[in-house]
Amino acid sequence: MKTAYILLFSLIFLNCGNQDKNNVSNSDTVLNTHEIKLSKQQFESETMQLGQLSEQAFNSVVKVNGMIDVPPENKSSVSTFMGGYVTKIPLLIGDFVKKGQLVATLENTEFVEIQQHYLEIAEQLNFLKSEYERQQKLYHENITSQKNYLKAESDYKSNLASYNGLQKKLVMMNIDPQAVERGQITSSINLYAPISGSVTKVNVSNGSYVSPASELLQIINREHIHLELTVFEKDILRIKKGQNIEFKVPEASNTMYQAEVHLVGTSIDTNRTIKVHGHIEDEENANFIVGMFVEAEIITNAENHLALPNEAISKIDNDYFALVEVENNETEITFKKEKVEIGLKNENFTEVLNPANFTGKHILTKGGFMLLKE
Repeated sequence: MKTAYILLFSLIFLNCGNQDKNNVSNSDTVLNTHEIKLSKQQFESETMQLGQLSEQAFNSVVKVNGMIDVPPENKSSVSTFMGGYVTKIPLLIGDFVKKGQLVATLENTEFVEIQQHYLEIAEQLNFLKSEYERQQKLYHENITSQKNYLKAESDYKSNLASYNGLQKKLVMMNIDPQAVERGQITSSINLYAPISGSVTKVNVSNGSYVSPASELLQIINREHIHLELTVFEKDILRIKKGQNIEFKVPEASNTMYQAEVHLVGTSIDTNRTIKVHGHIEDEENANFIVGMFVEAEIITNAENHLALPNEAISKIDNDYFALVEVENNETEITFKKEKVEIGLKNENFTEVLNPANFTGKHILTKGGFMLLKE
């Protein structure tokens, strides 16, 4: 009986001893998870990189959308004051034209009638002018009545007004009034480019009829392109002239371009937005097309903070960590997992709010994500 009790107590003692050993082993494993050892070969084969805490710029921005545009004086529509049939339209979309270059020819019998009327008025004007001057002289000599003098004056000045009005109309139609007075009457008129630039729209073809004020084609001069951005009412008080703009054309590329706020609108439209005009840096070398959609960030405030690359920081549960080098010898590198308190974040860097833990130390900036996860 005594022997049985001795055996029982021996088993209990041995079991307790094994549990203590297991506890010690587990404790060592937890402590070791804060350190990671890598061979130099593994470090190089995985193309890992080391870096340090550095000062980076963090911007407060207003995100907006907009488009590439040109000033109103760099955009022109070619139209006619009088309707007619197109007999010549030598341009295609994309063609470059110079100011004053022929862009279209129209034909209409009304053009002939206007010139005929002008010519008749011009011929009558000479007679009425002579009669007016004769009646004026007779009136001053008390030979004719005031009634005859005033009638001659009225006929002459009325005819002169018609003459001047028709003359201006012919000039607007690009017809030379002097040529008409010489008997050179034409049934067609020419339309010329009001500005130099590229043709962006052609709305007619040969034989088509165009009514007054119809747009035949559009010309845009790309010598000065700019950003036309739309800012919501809640953000407008943060926008000021001279602020930097970073923008991209998402449908074309992810390249970021630089611009500057040049003008801020002074009235809010029905959509509770306001227009902001931005000047593009190095616009001469930019290959933008008018009407392109852009995504932009207007930088309202810029501050410098100590930061780490985004790739150096990994989120585990609800905390953020980075790997700090603690030992580096000929065969292996040892890293320690260090908690990171994060602040502001931009496209490439994250602000570190506890920089004392990382200052002057080497941090694994590339390749640490999988190590931390493991």
